[in-house]
Amino acid sequence: MPGVQVGNRIIGADSPVTVGWENIGRVEGGPIKQFVFTHFQPAVLFGLIAFWYYAPNEWALASIGIAIGLCFKVLLLGLEWVNPRYRSWQLTWKEFATDVFYVGMGYTLLRMVDAYIGDGVIIAAVQGAFDWSKFSWFTGLPLLMQAVLISMIFDFGQYWMHRGMHNWYPLWLTHAPHHYITQLNINKGAVGNPVELFLIGLGIGGFFDFLPRAFLLAGAFGMAVGTYQHINVRFNTPRWWRFIFNTTEHHSVHHSQDYEATRSNYSGTWIIWDRIFGTCVDGEAELLGMEGGRRMDIRETMVFPFVEGYKSIRAWMRGGVELPEGVVREAEPAE
Repeated sequence: MPGVQVGNRIIGADSPVTVGWENIGRVEGGPIKQFVFTHFQPAVLFGLIAFWYYAPNEWALASIGIAIGLCFKVLLLGLEWVNPRYRSWQLTWKEFATDVFYVGMGYTLLRMVDAYIGDGVIIAAVQGAFDWSKFSWFTGLPLLMQAVLISMIFDFGQYWMHRGMHNWYPLWLTHAPHHYITQLNINKGAVGNPVELFLIGLGIGGFFDFLPRAFLLAGAFGMAVGTYQHINVRFNTPRWWRFIFNTTEHHSVHHSQDYEATRSNYSGTWIIWDRIFGTCVDGEAELLGMEGGRRMDIRETMVFPFVEGYKSIRAWMRGGVELPEGVVREAEPAE
C-alpha cells in the first residue's frame, strides 16, 4: 500500500486513510438534510454560548452543565441512527453495554478518585496559596474572551499530555487500550483504562473555576466541539470549523489502523494546536483499532498497563530487550 505523503511522513501505508478534505464523503439527501448536517455543529456551539452568557446566575452551576451534556449525548445518539458516517460503526447492543460500563465508571469511580488525588485537590491548594489579585487583568477581559482563553489553555495542556502518551512508553501503556476501539460512537471517549482516563482529565483549566460563568462558557467549547470526536454521524463540516476545531474526521485518522496516522491530531478541541506544532492530518479513516482491528474486552483493558509493564520490565532485567519500536520514538512532524 503506497500511502500519501503528508509533510515528512507517509500516511496510509499500513491501512487505508483518506487524506484531504476534498476526498471526504458528504451528506446524501435533500436540501433540508444538507442544511441541518452542515450547520448543526456551529448552531449548537453558538446556542450553548448564548445560553451560558445570558442565563440567570442561579443557573450557572456545574450540575446544570452536566445535565445539558447528558441530554446532548442522547440527541447525538439519535443522530447516529439517522445519518451514520459508516454503517460498519453502527452501535450494537454489545458495544452499547460495554460503553455504559465505561461511562458509569467515569461518573462514579473516576470522580471519587479525582476528588481526593486529582487536579481538583492540587488546584485548590494552589488557589489558597496564590495571590490571584495579580490576575485581575484577566478577569477584566470580556467574558467571551476569558472563556476562549480558558478553553485554549486547557486544550494546550491536553495536547501535550496526549502527545506524550504516544511518545513515552509508560504513558503509552495506559493509553493503548483506548486505541483498540474498532468504531467511533458518542460514548467511545469514555472507553479506556482508568489510569489513562484520570491522566487525560488532568489540566490547568481548573485553575479558572473561580470564574464560574467564564468556566462554564469554556466548557461549552469542549461540549460542542470535543464531544464530536467520537461520533458516528456524517456532517458537511464547514471549512472554517475544520480549520479551527478538531472534528470526527480528524479523530478517525488518529484512531486508524495506520501507524503514522495515529501520531497526529492530538488536540481535544482546538486543532490549531496540531497545525501549529506540525501534527495535523486532514482526512478520515474507516478501519480503526490495532492488531488488525482486534477488540479489547473490559478485563484486558483494566489490566493491560500493569501486565504489559511487568512483561517489559522483566524482559529488560533479563536481557536488556528494547521497548516496542515506534512507541517511544518521536514522530516526524506532519505539515
